[in-house]
Amino acid sequence: MKKLHIIISVVLACMLACKPNIPSQYIQPDEIVDILVDYHLSRAMAQSLPNYDEQNYSRALYWNAAMQKHGITQEKFDSSMVYYYSRADIFDDIYKQVYDRLNDQYTLLSISEGEIGRYSALKADGDTANIWPGRISHFMMPMSPYNRLDFTIAGDTTFYEGDTFLMQFTSDFVYQTGTKDAMLYVAVVYADTTIVRQSRFYYSGLTQVRIDPPVKNSPKTIKGYFYLGKEHESSTTMKMLFIDNIQLIRFHKKHEEKLPVTTDSLSRDSLAQQSDSAHVGSRDSVGESPKILPLKGGTSRNRMVERIDSVKASR
Repeated sequence: MKKLHIIISVVLACMLACKPNIPSQYIQPDEIVDILVDYHLSRAMAQSLPNYDEQNYSRALYWNAAMQKHGITQEKFDSSMVYYYSRADIFDDIYKQVYDRLNDQYTLLSISEGEIGRYSALKADGDTANIWPGRISHFMMPMSPYNRLDFTIAGDTTFYEGDTFLMQFTSDFVYQTGTKDAMLYVAVVYADTTIVRQSRFYYSGLTQVRIDPPVKNSPKTIKGYFYLGKEHESSTTMKMLFIDNIQLIRFHKKHEEKLPVTTDSLSRDSLAQQSDSAHVGSRDSVGESPKILPLKGGTSRNRMVERIDSVKASR
């Protein structure tokens, strides 16, 4: 019995030793998970409003209410975020908990509206289906391995000849300073060819890409990645990208719905998105293009996008 007590004591001591020691001036991990859930919920609720003035006002209103609820100041939140940003391993674990809870909250509160909400209730079968696998929310930082998110979706009997696809998501850049530069790469693989779509996005908001392959047979695989550039910049300046509400909608040809039309031109909404992203840093110009990385393993209507469509013949 005494030996058992010793073993239990050693195990408990190891567990306590492994727990990260966070300086007391920063918000502790358990508490910051609760705060970050409210932070993202406040931004999601504001984003569902019809115009950008209402969104900006409501975003500030909801977030101030959340800070009062948790008894924190903006300064303490900002300093804690910068600290955790420098501890990427801890921050990654924190955001896994945050996104698990956010997925439940989004379903419960039915926050998604507009084009995202239009397909939010779809399942993975049916003539129109959401086939995105796994988590719909991720956070990224411009440092490896957090700067790249790969995905692969294997074709099956639910994929038909003439299927078309719509990939969409919402993005939220949280940058102290620096150039925002993210990209989505998607490849639809067929027996004898591959259809590629690339899209760059630089501002917070909704991103959409339609994939309408001129191919007669059914796809074998859909794969690609999200990539956040500027890895060479300072690792001490906070730069984060939150990707949320990821959807990959498959449309069977016989019941294909009319899809939203994307535009690559700078519209009035684009200017509003620039203004919306400026609250976390200066208005950044577009920097050099990131290199197209080899495919290991969705794209945008952030309105200011560069889309490159190509057909590759398989060897």
